[in-house]
Amino acid sequence: MRGRIVVRMADPAPVAAIPLSTTPPLRELWRYARGHRPRVVFAATFSLLNKACDVAPELLIGAAVDVVAKGSDSFVGGLFGVEDKFTQLTILTVITVLVWFAESATEYIAVVTWRNLAQTIEHEARIDTYRHVQDLEMAYFEDRTSGGLMTVLNEDVNQLERFLDLGPHKLLITAANVVFVGIVFFVVSPLLAALAFLPIPVIVVGSLWYQTRLEPRYARVREAGGEIGNTLTNSLGGMATIKAFSGEEREAERVAADSRAYREANRDAIRFSTAFNPLIRMAVLAGFTMTLIVGGRAALRGELALGVFSMLVYMTQRLLWPLVQLGETLDLYQRAMASCRRIFGLLAVEPTIVPGTRDLELPARGAVRFDDVRFAYGTGTEVLKGLTIEVPAGETHAIVGATGSGKSTVVKLLLRLYEPTGGRITVDGTPIDELTFRSLRQATGFVAQDVFLFHGTIRENLTYGRPDATDDELRRATELAEAATFVEAMPQGYDTVVGERGQKLSGGQRQRLTIARAILRDPAILVLDEATSAVDNETEAAIQRSMAKVAAGRTTIVIAHRLSTVRHAHRIHVMEAGRVIEAGTHEELVGLGGLYAALWRVQTGEADAALAD
Repeated sequence: MRGRIVVRMADPAPVAAIPLSTTPPLRELWRYARGHRPRVVFAATFSLLNKACDVAPELLIGAAVDVVAKGSDSFVGGLFGVEDKFTQLTILTVITVLVWFAESATEYIAVVTWRNLAQTIEHEARIDTYRHVQDLEMAYFEDRTSGGLMTVLNEDVNQLERFLDLGPHKLLITAANVVFVGIVFFVVSPLLAALAFLPIPVIVVGSLWYQTRLEPRYARVREAGGEIGNTLTNSLGGMATIKAFSGEEREAERVAADSRAYREANRDAIRFSTAFNPLIRMAVLAGFTMTLIVGGRAALRGELALGVFSMLVYMTQRLLWPLVQLGETLDLYQRAMASCRRIFGLLAVEPTIVPGTRDLELPARGAVRFDDVRFAYGTGTEVLKGLTIEVPAGETHAIVGATGSGKSTVVKLLLRLYEPTGGRITVDGTPIDELTFRSLRQATGFVAQDVFLFHGTIRENLTYGRPDATDDELRRATELAEAATFVEAMPQGYDTVVGERGQKLSGGQRQRLTIARAILRDPAILVLDEATSAVDNETEAAIQRSMAKVAAGRTTIVIAHRLSTVRHAHRIHVMEAGRVIEAGTHEELVGLGGLYAALWRVQTGEADAALAD
């Protein structure tokens, strides 16, 4: 009977969360937008003018009722010295038309200004955050997922824009409404003013209390959204693996689980925030009822003019009804503040690797030295343990060794993607931590083992490090990398779109294009990290011939697993457990009979032949 093996994937390893800002988010947002404060004042001014125009029609309604009830003794008649009722109503009509035009104009200016300002701040926040992320060291990304960072850069920034779009405008006109209507009430009837305003403290206190209760709920919503982003990013990036292992259903369930968690977090927040509106409606009803009862009795007794009573009824509605929308605005506000904590928390992360202030003297010679360099990833064990390597300008040096010996780490330290924990690295005698990033990295051309091409054309990818390259220079670089033949055979040639990560090309084609990209930059130091690992033997041999030409007179550092690719190097450094244990030419190392000789015998088949004998 055959057994069945069930393989269960372990839960994903925990990753570090996006840091949250500890400063009140609204204060952080005001500080961030300091360059736009004049526009904020301009927009706020027109919001207030718009609300003033919006309140005026209720005053005009009261004046119209007063004209009908009192005739020549009306307020309008006395103000303009007109006795005829129709003339008075005509005057009120003209004023009403002017007020409506003013209201429409001020609303247009205020809304357009606020919305454009929201778009500008959204754009700047996204760009500033992305630029800041690019300044962070590679170690930061090891502990965080790209999906989580994508959520901050995209969804959190969009959430901020949704609030800024009209949220400040609505909050301002709501506050202005209370002030303007309150002035009218207190002038006409302090008693009615007190009764109409009685619900407002309840609404304000309730709003503040709701804010404190909503904030953690929307923080959970943002975290759940980040988890979905992580899962989707990983799944889309590994689609070929998912299909190859028939993992479609398993991955769909994983996305569904994260989506359910996001839905539940949102349900909790929605349930709580939506309950705010009915409470506000009850408070509005209480205020409106008091105005009708108390104000109506005063009008019936002749203590309050009919026109004034009519105006106050409309004013009460104007005062309290906009507060019903406060819950919706507060909902947007809390979502935006939760996003602000993540955006400004990310912006507050300080890079641990900062550029120096010096530039390499040009033309750079390309002499490289590692002097007693030590390094460990995070709090782990040391990967490099006192590494010392000297590469004179213009020479080709190779670094070889078994997997895990620290070969690729050497390259990462040279490019300052990581910082040594001990020792120092120099280029042309200058410590690289004293050099600007631009100066250091412009002097180097890098071909990684993990080939990466951007979604775009071949031309755009090749000229990434040198946008001003001519067509002749472009073709020469592709010829040296043995890429010209297949590029020019494509229907669109150099304008062929390679797809995301170059997925429309074969592995060997992608590798050759990255080599051409490095060659086109014409660097003083050329670094090849397993640069021929994805090509066949024939292409590898062709590339090796080309690289011999490219490396002439140029410092070249080759990280290699295949020893056949580095046998002609000026010097080969053999690493084991973070140290150089052997160094010399190919012939010297083979004759030494050490680790390099053993690796050479394995790769050339001599070891198998000896075992067969």
